[in-house]
Amino acid sequence: MPTNFTVVPVKDSTGKAKKAEEEEDLDDNNVLREEEENATGDGVPKENSPFINNTDIDKGNSYDGTNMALFEEEMDSNPMVSSLLNKLANYTNLTQGAQEHEEAEEDEGPKKKAVKSPQMGTFMGVYLPCLQNILGVILFLRLTWIVGTAGILESLAIVALCCSCTMLTAISMSAIATNGVVPAGGSYYMISRSLGPEFGGAVGLCFYLGTTFAGSMYILGTIEILLTYIVPKAAIFVAEKKEDEVDALLNNMRVYGTCCLALMSIVVFVGVKYVNKLALVFLACVILSILAIYAGVIKTIFEPPDFPVCMLGNRTLQNHNFDSCLKMEVIGNMTVTTKLWKLFCDGSEFDATCNEYFINNNVTSIQGIPGLISGVISENMWSVYGPLGMMVENKNLSSFGGSDPAQDIYMPYVVNDITTFFTLLVGIYFPSVTGIMAGSNRSGDLRDAQKSIPIGTIMAIATTSFIYVTCVVLFGACIEGVLLRDKFGDSVKGNLVIGTLSWPSPWVIVIGSFFSCCGAGLQSLTGAPRLLQAIARDGIVPFLQVFGHGKANGEPTWALLLTAGICEIGILIASLDAVAPILSMFFLMCYLFVNLACAVQTLLRTPNWRPRFKYYHWALSFLGMSLCLALMFISSWYYAIVAMVIAGCIYKYIEYRGAEKEWGDGIRGLSLNAARYALIRLEEAPPHTKNWRPQLLVLLNVDSDQGVKHPRLLSLTTQLKAGKGLTIVGNVLEGTYLTKDAEAKRAEQNIKSSMSTEKTKGFCHVVVSSNLRDGFSHLIQSAGLGGMKHNTVLMGWPGTWRQSNDPQSWKNFIETVRETTAAHHALLVAKNVDSFPTNQDRLGEGTIDVWWVVHDGGMLMLLPFLLRQHKVWRKCKMRIFTVAQMDDNSIQMKKDLQMFLYHLRLDAEVEVVEMHDNDISAFTYEKTLVMEQRSQMLKQMQLSRTEREREIQSITDESRSSIRRKNQGAAQGTNLSQQSSLMEDTQEDEAQLIHDRNTASHAAINDKAESGPEQVHMTWTKEKLFTERNRNRECNANVAVRDLFNMKPEWESLNQSNVRRMHTAVKLNEVVVNKSQGAHLVLLNMPGPPKNRGGDENYMEFLEVLLEGLNRVLLVRGGGREVITIYS
Repeated sequence: MPTNFTVVPVKDSTGKAKKAEEEEDLDDNNVLREEEENATGDGVPKENSPFINNTDIDKGNSYDGTNMALFEEEMDSNPMVSSLLNKLANYTNLTQGAQEHEEAEEDEGPKKKAVKSPQMGTFMGVYLPCLQNILGVILFLRLTWIVGTAGILESLAIVALCCSCTMLTAISMSAIATNGVVPAGGSYYMISRSLGPEFGGAVGLCFYLGTTFAGSMYILGTIEILLTYIVPKAAIFVAEKKEDEVDALLNNMRVYGTCCLALMSIVVFVGVKYVNKLALVFLACVILSILAIYAGVIKTIFEPPDFPVCMLGNRTLQNHNFDSCLKMEVIGNMTVTTKLWKLFCDGSEFDATCNEYFINNNVTSIQGIPGLISGVISENMWSVYGPLGMMVENKNLSSFGGSDPAQDIYMPYVVNDITTFFTLLVGIYFPSVTGIMAGSNRSGDLRDAQKSIPIGTIMAIATTSFIYVTCVVLFGACIEGVLLRDKFGDSVKGNLVIGTLSWPSPWVIVIGSFFSCCGAGLQSLTGAPRLLQAIARDGIVPFLQVFGHGKANGEPTWALLLTAGICEIGILIASLDAVAPILSMFFLMCYLFVNLACAVQTLLRTPNWRPRFKYYHWALSFLGMSLCLALMFISSWYYAIVAMVIAGCIYKYIEYRGAEKEWGDGIRGLSLNAARYALIRLEEAPPHTKNWRPQLLVLLNVDSDQGVKHPRLLSLTTQLKAGKGLTIVGNVLEGTYLTKDAEAKRAEQNIKSSMSTEKTKGFCHVVVSSNLRDGFSHLIQSAGLGGMKHNTVLMGWPGTWRQSNDPQSWKNFIETVRETTAAHHALLVAKNVDSFPTNQDRLGEGTIDVWWVVHDGGMLMLLPFLLRQHKVWRKCKMRIFTVAQMDDNSIQMKKDLQMFLYHLRLDAEVEVVEMHDNDISAFTYEKTLVMEQRSQMLKQMQLSRTEREREIQSITDESRSSIRRKNQGAAQGTNLSQQSSLMEDTQEDEAQLIHDRNTASHAAINDKAESGPEQVHMTWTKEKLFTERNRNRECNANVAVRDLFNMKPEWESLNQSNVRRMHTAVKLNEVVVNKSQGAHLVLLNMPGPPKNRGGDENYMEFLEVLLEGLNRVLLVRGGGREVITIYS
């Protein structure tokens, strides 16, 4: 008896059944609102994230629009971009020592104060602070002595060496400082967030010690100016003998220095805000002093100042205790001895016993400042080094014997107070170029830190370098050599040597340098405790945590006490020349690690390394690092070793006791040991957002000969990875390992060969499993080792899923999508992967278009940046499109998105596409109808094999004559999937039956309008039958639309959830094709699969419609965590 086989119920009597079925479908498939919060598509909760789950604004507002219905299932966990842009674009820097951005999860409650937006620009915020910190005590107190001792040429070498070091460091620092938002904290934050807590803590403490000893140096400079040049009579310790003068000076420095330190500490404790307000006053003193020097140099051309230097033979005399540079003078027609005579003889009489050298040599007076055009520059070109106690001599003057070294030390000669040599002078000079971090330390106060820090710092270094170079040359060209080598100005009645050159008065320099040193000392005592407080509050050095506390207003009281204590050590050393190399060591150590951080980040090419400052290179950083190391050992090898030991001890201490924070043959045995250690360390904590990079598991298919089907997938992997990070290429063979082991090895060899050809660096993993579904699942779960596991799955789009006899092809794909979501892995699906470029291709001018619809962690932002690092995509520009709904302000969205990209250091064109809730078109209804009918037909195909054979045999027996008439000449062997694909493409909605897979024959049966009840029904409605009967493949659009409107009663019975999703797919496809059809690559958010597996095939149809008309497409699905950050 023939059986009626109805694919889709159409009669009125089945209306109730259909309605009930649709309601059930609606309940199951309406994925978008009914699912629990934070679900990912199959009920898996997402990881916490500051952006992904931060959707308080949208909670409670169910999504009612039709434009984004395809994404509404995950709207709770992956919010619309428009709702997030305002939050992403606006950020607030944290105050120094405050909780850092990564740790800001703790709720601060309603007491949190509103933070004023920073307003300082490049000039006031970076340039002037750097200028103030760089120029200072060494320029005024030691530069003339360095020029006189080392000569102009070697002094220029010292200046060039030190300024090159700071310039290279500034370039590296600019790269780090512009690689995201740097919270206030300066170099410590930059290095700790770049190289980790161990390096950060070690360098932070080195920088702290350097800043503290700088405070000592400035205080010693202040006291030296006070006691030597302003009020010499204020000295408590007075030397009775000449040989005791040095000790007396040091003791005075210790007493006055301690008092000054106590006074400054009290000022800092009581009113730090006044210190900051006075900073500009102190800077004005420095600038005025420098201008006075240049003015004095110009004046020497016309009228050199009168500062005579008294010489005995060729030796320079201290001019404290005599007025006239004569042995004898005539007073009232009487020749009498002078005060100078009494200094070298045991009486004022002519027959008194005198020093032999005094008797043999004449006394002459020379000008200390001969002037710019005097030609003295030629005499000051070369160095004059010497031991402690060596007399300052002018080799151009005659000298006769009679020198007695035992007696000379008691004579009023100007002598070296220390042994001088080139490397010592480097150590003494280097502090005069430190201070380059002043701008980055104020990053929290800058309006645009990423722009201001590089420009301001580099301009300040260029300015100060120019000042130092010109000063070296001008000092050498204007000042007599013996006066240059007179460190304390003893030969010019105790005047400051640089003051003798200035105009209008030496007091301009004396007073200016005094206030400059006072201000710099106060700044050091203000900055160092805050740096220590920041380190202590990070908690990486346990024993320092007590110093994180302070007054109620956050002032670091305990840190200030420790700073004052360490500063006192420097003051007890008492000698400016001895303290300067110490702080040079600590600053050089800090600069070394800044360069190292930049070099490491550049060479590793971490995805988060995207500095807005582009003029850097790892070679420059490496050169700067080498220069810092060389300068450390040049200055003082034993201090360098001590500084490195201190830094090493701090590093190891943090490694073993702290560092709980996450901010990322014999040689073979050593490699294995290092790998094991690294893997164990990697597993201790998940990677920080800054260190996140796609670690790829590439799911590759092979053909029957175990050859790679899509080698371009490996090309894409290479272009995405650039040889960095982990790549695992996985493949699954169906069967058992015992029977397939040879094929598995052959497949592995072929895959490795393809990887080598495509220059894909990674590992190959071939799994044999009873079915492909389980094999892919096992790969996703278990590939990798320890901390070296994949976080991203890359696979190709199953392009032939409609034509496949086996529905498992697309079912495996959807299950893989679900499993990657459950495992919190990101997913990349490449459509038309065979059209992707090879590694040898060079794409010309074009675009990579990103369609950012929902925010799922920032993968869409990161991938184009990574691709553009490869030479294939290097010339492509990045364009970002986002979708605005009816209620969105598209102009503000564009501004916010541009600001967000600026903070991310990404260069991209931005466009906001407006999609309004248009009426759903007839085309959308027709697409949905075709999809649902095909889905219903495939459900019928799930009958058991026996039942299906019986049904098809019955149909064949009853309809053989009809088949012969209708399908004469039709090709045998066309399967159901091929016909259904053709039906969809041409809008044929005839249903076809498929024969079982054991018999290769099948029949395509059509139902005529006049057919009797015993014929098989293969259409859905009478109206549809009429449309199909009169259909013409070449009909114009108007006819097609008119035909479609004949089906309206059936549209009303469609699953409305599917209609809305199809509407999203159609509308989104229209705008994407309109904007991006010519793009080299389109990246698009991948909607999640439905929770109810009954709608899986509909999901594939939605994606097909969404991607229609696009060539190269990369569908992107985030893994539930942030992978990109605006922070450094």
